Amino acid sequence: MQSSLDRHHEIRDAIADLCSHFPDAYHRSIDEARGYPEAFVDALTHAGWLAALIPQEYGGSGLGLSEASVIMEAINRCGGNAGACHGQMYNMGTLLRHGSEAQKRKFLPEIAAGRLRLQSMAVTEPTTGTDTTALKTTARKLDDRYVVNGQKVWISRIQHSDYMILLARTTPLSEVGRKSEGMSIFLVDLHDAIGKGMTVRPIRNMVNHETNELFFENLEIPQDNLIGEEGKGFKYILDGLNAERILIAAECIGDGYWFIDRVTAYVKDRHVFGRPLAQNQGVQFPIAESFIEVEAANLMRYAACDLFDEAKACGAQANMAKYLAAKASWEAANACLQFHGGFGFACEYDVERKFRETRLYQVAPISTNLIFAYIAEHVLGMPRSF
Repeated sequence: MQSSLDRHHEIRDAIADLCSHFPDAYHRSIDEARGYPEAFVDALTHAGWLAALIPQEYGGSGLGLSEASVIMEAINRCGGNAGACHGQMYNMGTLLRHGSEAQKRKFLPEIAAGRLRLQSMAVTEPTTGTDTTALKTTARKLDDRYVVNGQKVWISRIQHSDYMILLARTTPLSEVGRKSEGMSIFLVDLHDAIGKGMTVRPIRNMVNHETNELFFENLEIPQDNLIGEEGKGFKYILDGLNAERILIAAECIGDGYWFIDRVTAYVKDRHVFGRPLAQNQGVQFPIAESFIEVEAANLMRYAACDLFDEAKACGAQANMAKYLAAKASWEAANACLQFHGGFGFACEYDVERKFRETRLYQVAPISTNLIFAYIAEHVLGMPRSF
């Protein structure tokens, strides 16, 4: 099934060709072993796809978020899970837009060449969740370095990343005029940090998604690893969060099309009571509805991408794209599982694996209710509810 809304066909074709070397059986075996798709991510890296957003002067492709979103979508549409590598895409924006020239020249060529991975971003904390301005992790300036103490949770891909973006409070909350002030962003060298002030505790979870809890005890970070100005970190991180939401929307769109393709093929082929299962309106209508909703989400995804690439405000569009896409993929997943019947629960059909993967995005990286709160306040002008 080909959407009439598809852009960048050459990218889709190239990703599909790469993914053809990693069929369902590969991703199924990784899921069963609760492993990491190292060979798959290496192939994407060496082909240059994970350096899509890096400007050509630093060794990348110099593409926009629209093209990057198509890469993520195509991976999921081909049966993979871009969650294993999407961090490098949205983390890149923070470094690109707010890093110094020296930082960009030091890190970006190495990332583009595949010698460094920037897969992790540490923002969320156990006691604050998505209330980011209330975070408690501190970074205290001491001579030519910062000393970090605190805790983070749901921090992904630590085991397969060389650097991590960290948001910490550099000015106490009691000393700032607004809660969003006084936070700063740092690049953390994970090879220097782990066991030397940072402890990692993996969290087993419903999805085979590599994620962790982090504990900081007097972790020292060089002053040169501060991104941008001290105290402006919350503003900087918003760029990364908008990119994250847009890319996650694209992945959900890829999932949605995957579910629709699978269930449409199955119900056409499956005969019950002497007729194709697809001949029943009770089967047709939920699948058709899912397709309509995925197509609508696709439009909002591109609207958000275009604004982001033009460096225009896109918070509302990023949130709406994520909401629409996550909802559409979840409904498509339910239809796919339902109409496969018992076979939908069998691992060999891959439906249950993709079902678990797409369920995550009802919760992360921002919950549905917080999207509603954002739109109510920032678009509709209602009073802040929290």
